[in-house]
Amino acid sequence: MLVCVQVDKQQQSKDSVYFRDGMRRIDFVLSYIDDKDGEKKQDRRKEFEANLEKAGLELETEDKSESEDGRTYFLKIHVPWEVLATYADVLKIKVPFKTNDITDKKDVPMSWLCTPYRLPEHVMQPEPDYFTATFDKSKIDFFLIEDKETFFPPSTRNRIVYYILSRCPYSKEDKDKKGIKRLLNNGTYAAAFPLHDSRYWTRSRDANCESERYALYKYWARFSRFYKEQPLNLIRKYYGEKIGIYFAWLGFYTEMLTYAAVVGLLCFIYGVASFDENVWSKEICNKTIGGQIVMCPLCDKKCGYWMLSTTCSSSWQSYLFDNTATVFFAIFMGIWVTLFLEFWKRRQARLEYEWDLVDMEEEQQQLQLRPEYETKCTHRRLNRVTQEMEPYLPLTSKFARSVLSGATVLFWISLIIASIIGVIAYRLAVFAAFASIMKDSPTNKLDVVGSLITPQLATSVTASCINFVIIMILNFLYERVAIKITDMEVPKTHVEYENKLTVKMFLFQFVNYYSSCFYVAFFKGKFVGYPGDYAYMFGKWRNEECEPGGCLIELTTQLVIVMVGKQVWGNIQEALVPWLCNWWVSRSARNHPESLYSRWEQDHDLQSFSQLGLFYEYLEMVIQFGFITLFVASFPLAPLLALMNNILEVRVDAWKFTTQFRRPVAAKVHNIGAWNEILNMIAVFSVVTNVNSNSQPLGYESDSLTIRPRLPVHIL
Repeated sequence: MLVCVQVDKQQQSKDSVYFRDGMRRIDFVLSYIDDKDGEKKQDRRKEFEANLEKAGLELETEDKSESEDGRTYFLKIHVPWEVLATYADVLKIKVPFKTNDITDKKDVPMSWLCTPYRLPEHVMQPEPDYFTATFDKSKIDFFLIEDKETFFPPSTRNRIVYYILSRCPYSKEDKDKKGIKRLLNNGTYAAAFPLHDSRYWTRSRDANCESERYALYKYWARFSRFYKEQPLNLIRKYYGEKIGIYFAWLGFYTEMLTYAAVVGLLCFIYGVASFDENVWSKEICNKTIGGQIVMCPLCDKKCGYWMLSTTCSSSWQSYLFDNTATVFFAIFMGIWVTLFLEFWKRRQARLEYEWDLVDMEEEQQQLQLRPEYETKCTHRRLNRVTQEMEPYLPLTSKFARSVLSGATVLFWISLIIASIIGVIAYRLAVFAAFASIMKDSPTNKLDVVGSLITPQLATSVTASCINFVIIMILNFLYERVAIKITDMEVPKTHVEYENKLTVKMFLFQFVNYYSSCFYVAFFKGKFVGYPGDYAYMFGKWRNEECEPGGCLIELTTQLVIVMVGKQVWGNIQEALVPWLCNWWVSRSARNHPESLYSRWEQDHDLQSFSQLGLFYEYLEMVIQFGFITLFVASFPLAPLLALMNNILEVRVDAWKFTTQFRRPVAAKVHNIGAWNEILNMIAVFSVVTNVNSNSQPLGYESDSLTIRPRLPVHIL
């Protein structure tokens, strides 16, 4: 039933999650602007809303005169009990049938030590523990139904509504034209979202409203709560299992980082404590040893000879991060990464059991077909298990699509490698030019920074800027390409779609982020040649050599800049940009009383949660995981920096989800998906890279008597 009402705003508070009658809950909201020339859009909306009513949904429209801007219509959707029961049966949703009467009391020794970190029991366990079973509409008396309106939580209700919206047709002529995604893409609707249940800083005035958003903000999303545990059950209840598992993984990863950070800090402290025992640095700095050794020029024409003692400071700096303790720390990190992955599997299995996700994978394959798959797969065949006709993609078509997709990914990865080679060629070509220009530069006469402005620094900074611009451009373009080729493959389920997209994006990002570090760690300075027979790139440019202090300090510096800079900028971007956007959009409504600023308008003014929202959260953490495992031998403090960042990251993400984004549609997932395999792959690579780096420490070479810095050129 479609109801269009115009009521005086002063008569009733609009900060509510119920229809005008105060009885029916708003489960979903669609918004649109009625364009003057949008007859096609009007026809689509009319047909779409009529089909929603046929599906049993109840609709109520807020006229544009009721909205803040005077242009936006809001369509409120309520799903009645009959529809809920029908689709809960179709989707095999698990519901309680008996209260859990098994006692689960654990006597943890000295548990009082953890009291400051605990949250109240009603926050950690927002609902009683039940035995659950798959809902069956024909056996409704079997389940614990006290109130039909509250039996299914809001997250389940909005999941069911979205399932209907994504499959509802909007064209009489072509029944294949269906789904809210298409209507959002062609501008028929401006937004589609479920409602938050209250304002985040105060409870709802409606006693029937749970105000779970307020509880999440109070106990979880505030930065002053950084030392508290996470209310994972409440997160799961409000946002769904998909977001709940992300925060469970992020919290577990942060907890495990504590051990790596402590050991890495001890390794660094050992380097500081044994600083004066560094024999080779003393020899390099000694005027009678290093001060008497003349080194060959770093380039062919413009560079002059230099003394080994000029590398004194960099050799001392290298020792802080590359000493005897570094070898043991690399071994420890090899063990740590294995334990982290194994313990996470255990934690994940426990969550699967507690959150009824054990057989979720089979449900996804059988019941959660993507609407795009059902539409694009015109072939049908008999399912031998269900004895029903189902869509399928012919093997030849699937193979051709996969080959084209793989070729596209390889092409873009090749572009990254080509850009890296181009940047290397740039460094080789301009180094001599900078050496010639800076030889008599006025900056050399500056007391403080004159000695720091070198040809190496100028070359490195300009090359890094060029590389950064190239990376940003390729990232921007590839993201869109990856989505298009994943759509072209027509994955069967939502889980399969996300896994395919994750693998494509990460392969690209892996090469993008780590290629320069791999070059510095394992290739730079290895193919230089020797005086009289130097190696040249393309027969024109002399191959790049390490800094006078060796490649280690350059790799360490690069890791510090990338990790600290990326994480600081990422947190600012995640927190500041959405806040500024929301502040600007809602600036005119902030002065209105609560009764005039409706709940749907408040949420409409928030940022939308994109399709790739969680992907970027996982990507940020997995890239960080790579930095602290692949190159940990060059920077033992990396886990400590990662730990400090992640303590902040948990609260930034919580604050962002709770205050700055519209409520996402709840989704169930079996685990963290393809990220499990990606983490395993990084773990294997980390063992290889750390073994190689410690068999010959970065920046050093050995003989039978001593270990000395690997010099960038040979002694004259």
